[in-house]
Amino acid sequence: MRGLFVDLTHSLNGDTQVYPGDPCYSCCPVLTIPKDGMNVQSISLGSHTGTHIDAPYHFVEKGLTVDQIPLSTFLGNVVVIDVTAKGPKEKIAWADMSAHEDTIRHKATLEHGVFVFLRTGWSKYWGTDKYYHHPFLERDAAKKLLELGVKAIGVDSLSPDETRLDGDTPDFGVHEVVLGAGAILAENLTHLDALQQGDWLVSLAPLKLDGCDGSPVRAFAWSTHASH
Repeated sequence: MRGLFVDLTHSLNGDTQVYPGDPCYSCCPVLTIPKDGMNVQSISLGSHTGTHIDAPYHFVEKGLTVDQIPLSTFLGNVVVIDVTAKGPKEKIAWADMSAHEDTIRHKATLEHGVFVFLRTGWSKYWGTDKYYHHPFLERDAAKKLLELGVKAIGVDSLSPDETRLDGDTPDFGVHEVVLGAGAILAENLTHLDALQQGDWLVSLAPLKLDGCDGSPVRAFAWSTHASH
């Protein structure tokens, strides 16, 4: 397939940041070529490690698990909304996105659902303490996106909700609204700046993990337009 491809995924390694309290990532050799004639590694990670998707079951007791979600849900056209003007811990309201309403509605109608990715610019802080202090989406803004036919909301940050490090109970309003509606979330995306112009298809296909609430993904976008 000809065209331009953009990798939207952070690499997994020993320094991979995780949501506070989640399991850390590790990858250790079990077999080696010098000793066993082949390389095999043991991988340990949480279901929300690195660039990943959240299935409804993450917050909904009887929601769909990763393996139950139709494959068509993980493939779609994307509208990338630039909210890089937002600072640490600032809220992203519908007013920050409303200029894209007609585009979102149109693409959702044509493609039976569309992705909306919020480009906060926070991916550049991946691996640093500042990454935890990302802007976050308001619950009502997430509701509006779903009303327009959005089937997946993605962020280039740790979470679409505020990440709390002070011990207070987090408000997972966006998770509750989006996953409660049967849509999905994509978190820890990167390179969204490359998708600001043109039309892009995105794959968020997860591992087929029976009964699981989320999965790391190799998220990527591609465009067949020669002008890119």
